[in-house]
Amino acid sequence: MADSNPIPSIPGPPPEPETIDYLLAQVCRLHRERAGTILEAVGLFRGQPPVLMRLHEADGQTQGDLAARLRVAPATMTKMIQRMERAGFVQRRPDAADQRISRVYLTDVGRAVRAEMMGALGTLEAETFAGLDNEERAQLRGFLERLRANLRGVVDESME
Repeated sequence: MADSNPIPSIPGPPPEPETIDYLLAQVCRLHRERAGTILEAVGLFRGQPPVLMRLHEADGQTQGDLAARLRVAPATMTKMIQRMERAGFVQRRPDAADQRISRVYLTDVGRAVRAEMMGALGTLEAETFAGLDNEERAQLRGFLERLRANLRGVVDESME
């Protein structure tokens, strides 16, 4: 009997049998696609939600600080901040103590879109983890935290 709800596959032939790596790649791709669709509905592009989150945690960070915390190139962060500024989500202002430094602040529009974003991310989480009970979610969280730690160690070593 054919699967009535097949998962779209990543281009190319699947490994035989499907490896955990392959399944993880499919889940990540599908999650990224769905997140893009949901966030686009509230006026956000990929990469902008983490900036809104970091500024909500600590408003007035420099672009360099944001780039470092989010592990993106400074030039990428500059373009993203420019786009967010044009959308009215953030505002850049000179640092009070050092006019050469520019700090990034959420605007009222940015705070409002962040609130919408949180609702959208709640929807994404509900869709993603439907059918998993609290114990299964806790186990998955533990596994993912360990995987992240494994990869961070390797990535951090390779960047030295």
